[in-house]
Amino acid sequence: MAWDRIENLLEKYFEAATSITEEKELKDYFASSDVAPHLEQYKPVFGYATQAKQEQCSATLPLTAGRQDKKRNIAVWLSVAASVAVLLSVGLFTFNHYNQPKSNDLGTYDDPEVAFRETQKALALISESVNKGIGSMNYLNEYEQTKNKIFKK
Repeated sequence: MAWDRIENLLEKYFEAATSITEEKELKDYFASSDVAPHLEQYKPVFGYATQAKQEQCSATLPLTAGRQDKKRNIAVWLSVAASVAVLLSVGLFTFNHYNQPKSNDLGTYDDPEVAFRETQKALALISESVNKGIGSMNYLNEYEQTKNKIFKK
């Protein structure tokens, strides 16, 4: 009769439906010497906790405080170095930005013909860029047509 109860508790245990008292009952049963032969295979599952309590660590561990202090010192110095680099770069940028000579040349021309030629150059440059973009769109149009042929909308 006790075997039936233990088998039912095992079934509940492996379905994660046991209470703490039921699990203690299973541990006590498998810690005893009168375990049923067909339930011997479950003995290591429940005997592990008692075995683990009896184990003691006798190895000595070396202290690694020196290593951690070195890592901490390196991290501190790296953060200080990064801060100095950021401050220097900001300082150099502002120094160069404010000390450049101010030019009043805003691209204005006194001669209308020179202004017209320069405007034509600028518009030609913009036109080339726009034409390159339109050429790229042709690939997309071909892709869209092919896709429509395959999927037949």
